[in-house]
Amino acid sequence: MKKVHVGPHTHWDREWYFTTSRSKVYLMKDFADVLNTLEKDCQFKFMLDAQASLLDDYLKWKPEDEERIRKLVKEKRLIIGPWYTQTDQMVISAESIVRNMYYGMKRCEEFGGYMNVGYVPDSFGQAGNMPQIYQAFGIKDTLFWRGVSNDQVKHTDYMWEGDDGSEVFVTQIPFGYYIGGNIPETQPESDTFWKKECFEKAGARSATSSIYFPNGFDQAPIRKNLSQILEKRNQEDPENKYFISTVEEYIEDVKSQNPQLEKVKGELLIAKHMRIHKSIFSSRSDLKVLNTQIQNYVTNTLEPILVISSQLGNEYPKEAVKEIWKLLFENAAHDSIGSCISDDANEDVYMRYKQARDIALNLVELHCRLISTSLEDKEGKITWTLFNTLPYERNETIEFTTYLPDGEFAIKDSKGNSIPYTIIKKRDLTEYVLSQTIRLNPGKSIYIPNKVYEATIVISKKEIVPFGYEQCTLEFSPTSEKPLEEIKKLENEFYQITINEDGSFNVLEKQSNRMYAHQGILVENGDDGDSFNYSPPRHDLEVYSTEYTPTIELSGSALIQTANIKTTMMIPGDLEKRANHILDTKLNVELSIRLRKFSRIIDIDVYVENQGLSHRLCILFDTNIASRFNIADQQFGVVVRPNGYEKEMELYIKSASNDTKAVANPLEPANWQQSATSWQEPPIAIEPCQSYVALSNEEQTVGLLPKGVREYEIIGEKKDTIRLTLFRTYGFMGKENLLYRPGRASGEKIIETPDAQLLKPMNFSLGAVYSDQPFNDSDIELLAKEYNSPIELYEYAEFLNGRLIFSEIEETGTNPKSDSLISASGNLVVSVIKNAEERPGIILRLFNGKNKKNIKETIQFAKKLKKAELMNLKEETLESLDIKEGNKIELPSIGHCKFITLYVEF
Repeated sequence: MKKVHVGPHTHWDREWYFTTSRSKVYLMKDFADVLNTLEKDCQFKFMLDAQASLLDDYLKWKPEDEERIRKLVKEKRLIIGPWYTQTDQMVISAESIVRNMYYGMKRCEEFGGYMNVGYVPDSFGQAGNMPQIYQAFGIKDTLFWRGVSNDQVKHTDYMWEGDDGSEVFVTQIPFGYYIGGNIPETQPESDTFWKKECFEKAGARSATSSIYFPNGFDQAPIRKNLSQILEKRNQEDPENKYFISTVEEYIEDVKSQNPQLEKVKGELLIAKHMRIHKSIFSSRSDLKVLNTQIQNYVTNTLEPILVISSQLGNEYPKEAVKEIWKLLFENAAHDSIGSCISDDANEDVYMRYKQARDIALNLVELHCRLISTSLEDKEGKITWTLFNTLPYERNETIEFTTYLPDGEFAIKDSKGNSIPYTIIKKRDLTEYVLSQTIRLNPGKSIYIPNKVYEATIVISKKEIVPFGYEQCTLEFSPTSEKPLEEIKKLENEFYQITINEDGSFNVLEKQSNRMYAHQGILVENGDDGDSFNYSPPRHDLEVYSTEYTPTIELSGSALIQTANIKTTMMIPGDLEKRANHILDTKLNVELSIRLRKFSRIIDIDVYVENQGLSHRLCILFDTNIASRFNIADQQFGVVVRPNGYEKEMELYIKSASNDTKAVANPLEPANWQQSATSWQEPPIAIEPCQSYVALSNEEQTVGLLPKGVREYEIIGEKKDTIRLTLFRTYGFMGKENLLYRPGRASGEKIIETPDAQLLKPMNFSLGAVYSDQPFNDSDIELLAKEYNSPIELYEYAEFLNGRLIFSEIEETGTNPKSDSLISASGNLVVSVIKNAEERPGIILRLFNGKNKKNIKETIQFAKKLKKAELMNLKEETLESLDIKEGNKIELPSIGHCKFITLYVEF
């Protein structure tokens, strides 16, 4: 006898080829039908796609149904959570995943509980550290569809070991969440359906006599008569048992039978039986840039500054921060973050990013202002307060826009030491700025300069205090300015950079005296893909920036040097012209290379005026490091990936050649009709990263740190060149028979996406690091964290109080000019420092960024500690820690890819 657990559900994309608004309108109807059906049929159970956000969407318009929902959840017949939205795993940051599940669980608890399963029926692959994240939330089981093939395991019930060694039980739905969505009610169609779809497909590889059979599909209404259908089916097939069930009940049933379970390890991205959409990491590159920037800003700048501010007595705005995260969760839903949605829906995505960004920026501005105006000895002066959000001392060269008076001046730190500065450019805004000043107390004398310039300025500051702030002051005294001058090359303590006539550049790494030639070459080629996949045209043409003569300008000072390289590349205007090698369209690009004092990171900005259709622009770095593997970061750790998938590619070619409908060339599957043995996508090595990718050997490491699109591939005969994607463009949501994705279109092929052609100016930023050390000694993971956690700076002057920034009552400052709240040895990477959600203390989450190396960390606090605890991701106490003399905490040794959550209370 087979036990068929039929799981009623709906997979509810909040947006796809339709907008969120359309989805919400239909949710009102379909979810009301779910409630009515569950109340009428006590046998019925229904899963709401594990998304708590759907409850919020529904109750916003139908608040009167809240008690009905609570009752059904408590009866465990309406299955909700644990996510807030159905997040992607490969593009989203670790903190985004953690907060998504945290807020999802908390919202579901308000209704009576959540499904304690990592349910991700449609995520485009499974990240290698998810088992650890699940375990830290108290989740021991997961259900997913994509990423594992029958070449890896025989059964669809097995164990999954994450990169850190954590394990969870897996139930895989090998043919998707929609296989049981359309059950026929008459014979002989019923027998045929159950035999083929349930027993031959869904249950053929079950590890036990039990089968999980999902009944639902995209935006599916409830099958109101499912109980009657299954009752009839039990009469037609008495040899097997059919009943309405849930994922949790199925997993409990499987485990009770004690099957011998196989095991898979690490990230799961094999696209044999289901599409992974590798290269979705660069779809709508402009929105991917926003995602990268805002995720980094919220965790690396906003939340730490709010901690500093709250420790000085200001209110931590928890609800405002939660609103930012919820906007990001909506964009983190797998289709939304993948950008495999219509142009209309992408407009909604952009608006949510804009709202999240604007709230975050203004919260930071307000709290930097609250801190700056609370400091002593600020009256009558122009001050700049520097904020270091990392728990160790830093030497930094910082570029920012500010307001300056006329005349010669120096900038002094809190100890009276001069800080060198360089003015890059300035413009006179005296009349405008001074007309905005609002004096709430007109009788008080304030400093008003004769002239006010808006200026771009660079300062170099040593010994910026760990996790804290320091006030610097303008003084009218002999200048500490380092003026701009003509230069022939870029140079600091670590590198010497020369610009070649073809626009590429050479980097001399000083410590090893090793030269890296012809770096930063731009290469443009066609993209015959769609919103789901990059796919090269069958008749491609590559165009290199080095084929054209650029205009090169160099300028700099002792603090910063810049090279601007402007090139007009001629490219094909569309795919048809590319096939015929017609170069008729200008692609104006400007490569800006900056070298800052103190910095081991070379700053690179690429400005592009895109006028071409259906193409891709990448940047190449020849590391001269021949390697079989590359190193990148994933959520909470490092991942080592092969530079190519030779074994999988052999299987892919074999499956194509064995398919009777395959064409002669298996990599040219124009008419390939997919079958159970054929691969859905070739196993390409286009990969994602979180903040860096590197090639390394025992003598050197070269790493790239993308601040925009985080997609790369290792290319070249020796696999020694990192190709980083800057952007790609396409004109349709879905297309058929792609070179990199044979067969049907993944999205709607009739929906055009002209906005995805990105016909506009764009900016992309990245950093490059060249080290004379092997990976673990290069500290690239710490450099990447610093690169994404720039020193925040706030200017205070009484004449600026007014319409420009909103007027505020002047406060007498009492706090010290400099203060450090937290300091650490700097071995672990900081994931976040924030206030706890439901307790008065603060949370520090840190992880091991090294490869196969255990790490210890000591953290010291400026305030006296009442308690220190290790917590899980639900922010529940696991164990108390000893507080050492001097308010020090010694963390236990942290292993490969491990993270740790520390709670402290003052």
